[in-house]
Amino acid sequence: MRLFLCFLLCSLLPALPGVAQSLPVLDQNPPDLRWQELRTPHFRLLYPRGLDSAAQRTAHRLEQVQQPGTASLGVVPRHLPIVLQNQTAISNAFVTFLPRHAEFFITPEQGQALGTVDWLDGLVLHEYRHVGQFDKARQGIGRLLVPLLGDQGLGVGAVGVPQWFFEGDAVGSETALSRSGRGRVPYFGVGMRANRLAGRHFNYQKAVNGSFRDNVPNWYVLGYYMTSYLKTHYDPNVWASVLDKYYRFPFYPFSFSNSIRRTTGLRVEDLYQRTMHELDSTWQADQQGLSITPGREFRVKAEKRVFTQYEYPQYVTDSTVLAVKTGLGTIAQLVLLRPHAPEQKLFVQGLTNMPEMLSVGGGKVVWPEYRYDPRWRQRVYSELRILDLHTGRLTHLTKRRYTAAALSPDGRQLVVTHTDSAYHHSLRIVDVATGEELRTLPNPRNDFYQQPRWLPDGRVVTVALRRAGKTLTVLNPATGQEQDLLPVANINLTNPQPWGEFVLYNSPQSGIDNIYAVSRRTGQTWQVTSRPVGAYHAAVSLDGKRLAFHEFQATGSRVLEMPLDTTTWRALPTPVTTAVLSDPYAAQLSAQEPAAPLVRPLLVRPDSATTSYPVKAYSPLRHAFNVFGWGVVQSPTGNSVNVGVRSQDLLNTTQAQIGVGYNQAERTANVFGGLSYQGRYPVLDLSVEHGGRNTGVYVDRRTPLDSLVRDRWNYTRLTVGGRLPLTLTRSKYLQALTLSAYYLREQVNGYDLPLRYRTDPAPDRPVNAMQTSLSYVRQLKLSARDVAPRWGGTLLATWRTTPFGAGLNAAQFGTQGSVYLPGIGRHHAIRLRGGYQWQQQREYQFSSSIFFPRGIGYVSFDRLWVGTTEYALPLAFVHWPVGRVLYVQRLRATAFLDVAHGEARLPTGDLIQRDYRTVGVDGAVLFNALRLRTPFELGARFVYNPRTRQASFSPLVFNIQI
Repeated sequence: MRLFLCFLLCSLLPALPGVAQSLPVLDQNPPDLRWQELRTPHFRLLYPRGLDSAAQRTAHRLEQVQQPGTASLGVVPRHLPIVLQNQTAISNAFVTFLPRHAEFFITPEQGQALGTVDWLDGLVLHEYRHVGQFDKARQGIGRLLVPLLGDQGLGVGAVGVPQWFFEGDAVGSETALSRSGRGRVPYFGVGMRANRLAGRHFNYQKAVNGSFRDNVPNWYVLGYYMTSYLKTHYDPNVWASVLDKYYRFPFYPFSFSNSIRRTTGLRVEDLYQRTMHELDSTWQADQQGLSITPGREFRVKAEKRVFTQYEYPQYVTDSTVLAVKTGLGTIAQLVLLRPHAPEQKLFVQGLTNMPEMLSVGGGKVVWPEYRYDPRWRQRVYSELRILDLHTGRLTHLTKRRYTAAALSPDGRQLVVTHTDSAYHHSLRIVDVATGEELRTLPNPRNDFYQQPRWLPDGRVVTVALRRAGKTLTVLNPATGQEQDLLPVANINLTNPQPWGEFVLYNSPQSGIDNIYAVSRRTGQTWQVTSRPVGAYHAAVSLDGKRLAFHEFQATGSRVLEMPLDTTTWRALPTPVTTAVLSDPYAAQLSAQEPAAPLVRPLLVRPDSATTSYPVKAYSPLRHAFNVFGWGVVQSPTGNSVNVGVRSQDLLNTTQAQIGVGYNQAERTANVFGGLSYQGRYPVLDLSVEHGGRNTGVYVDRRTPLDSLVRDRWNYTRLTVGGRLPLTLTRSKYLQALTLSAYYLREQVNGYDLPLRYRTDPAPDRPVNAMQTSLSYVRQLKLSARDVAPRWGGTLLATWRTTPFGAGLNAAQFGTQGSVYLPGIGRHHAIRLRGGYQWQQQREYQFSSSIFFPRGIGYVSFDRLWVGTTEYALPLAFVHWPVGRVLYVQRLRATAFLDVAHGEARLPTGDLIQRDYRTVGVDGAVLFNALRLRTPFELGARFVYNPRTRQASFSPLVFNIQI
């Protein structure tokens, strides 16, 4: 998974004929990084200088799991490049075959599901399983596809493999080969557990494709349970047999399900139902004899039929709790909750780094948000935002890679967690007023710290992940002294919360996540809550009399409150060092995995590597060309069938493609090439195309047109220029700015027609043109149920001219802008759009730089004014399965009114004016086809022209949502 902004303005820029922007802007690091290359027998690691120790350790881990990590798939992957990213606060990793490599983002996550394994060790186990899954496609039909298409043939062959298999099987691998893994963490599957215990039994179509109303667990969760069911009930190698059958010939509907049936006798629907039945039995048994501690829900304002969450409570007063509200229909926002009053919206957050690390102190609240470097998208900071609850004043504090922050009780200091570019973890004390780092606490073992909180005496309590597991530890910022409150054990611990002599914390030691307490004085432990699914994130009222927490429910988490009474706590005789597993698969996955006894001990010995692999400097420029795919590619103009070669280096600095194409309409061939260098501040683009044309013109324009003359000629087109894409997001509004400038030269040879279209060069006069443009967008974040932005705007300005005094002359200026406003309903939106275009077009005519009324072919004028009013709304959110073929999720519509006024002056001096107006409706259906989780949106457009009284219908492809 990747957390990036979902809009690129380059797609908004209208291009000159031949100005190709088909090579997208990728995510790069700043050019001043110095890269190193480390080679092992089976891997090549690229990493920035300074990360040497972590790179060597990761390389040894990779070699240790190289065979056992994919043994049950029956495949030994080929040599793999891996890039270690250390300039970002994002916690992530991925494997791709475009080009084939993996990327590990070294900043560990602070969340509930981390478990007790080092972050990089967990990435090695999970991501390397993906490598084996992809390389499994080199058999069967893949033996033909990979030579024909390169590594992109791996994706073509795997098109019918559901995403739940890829991610679920990888989660199963990390669970089997380590002491932790997400399969052993109840929080990982809490959504599925809540649904099943509440009787929300979704059919397979809904479970795979999702919902706009209900919480449908993601493909990691669904896939882990389904893949693990087959592994534990049949054979740990069962999925290798399924994939062997699938890759013999995968190109027919439901081929993956048919491969499961031929291997086990179960269709995929049968596998899903049996898995759910087994989970029901396990989780219902956990409820037997469970004594539930009471809790009173805070009043909330949530749509009853739409999944909405209230999480991470923090007391503001003795009767008021601050919480984070999110949901399918709600973007992340802070709200105030009271027992007997409606909720109060306080603040809408931006791109939050760690929403669960909310902290209140001294009348302020702090949380971290992502801040992207404007140009270098691999450089991502974590900016602390502090909101004064009394004045509403918002402070932006620091631009470092902090991942968690907690305010001191007086609100003057922060304790923050930090992982630096060398993978060294630390706790740091920061001054709230200035953002200055006052001190860094010593950490000689390089423990990983999670979710720190202040004690009343100025010390800090935090979760510490060590080689043998987790513990709660108290650190003194003044002296560096530490005190462990619990034995180091293989038990997931999270969210410490001080109260008096106790520290409350989350733990799944009973098999269900609940809140526990440990005495700082005696070390005695108690169970504080006992809830059906789990209680999370304890918070203590200011008077110390009440405890708030959030509880996961099928309709979304809710904040509950209970008396804080130690006499109701259940004392535990001794500190627990092992947790009860409520997952029916984790233990058996490890027991039947032959390599588990070999791999698991290695993960607790960070210093087990006794040798160092050779390292040398790595030059991105010398490795700029890296061919990874060939076969069918997209051409710069995108209007023909093309065969070519694609190249992209591992650090995303250089993209290139070269190929040949055939235009079926004109029956002509062309050759093309494109190069985009993105390693410096401006992106530099170059494209060249040479080919033939075969067309004609009517010499006699009188009706009927019966004087068509055809001709063949050649054209050569060169485009060179640059663009500057900037990400400017700093709030709840997504913002980006793109500036670009391109030069075009196009000339023709062998043109013998007596007339020409003004959009073509003349046979003796080429086109030498420049285009400069500015594109800006600012729009409010969207919830899943929004069909369009409800606030925001866009601006696009384009200037095209022929300034060189050679060839054809023309000029054009165009600008258009949009404003988004809320509609009447909750997820309705209004768009007001206007544009103006001026052009001088006597010798040559540029393509339009602004829109034109829908349903009418574009008409060129010297001056053109256009406007649009749109109203977009969802008609229904549904769960309509159509057999095994389709699954419909949403119906939506957009009503519009388009107007235009054009003026053109004839050579005689006469002024021609024309007015245009159309009204219409777009209707669209969002659906999943053949159980692919990526939804498609198709629709139809009805347009009525009041002037001509003509109506028309046309099909529409709105988008493919990823």
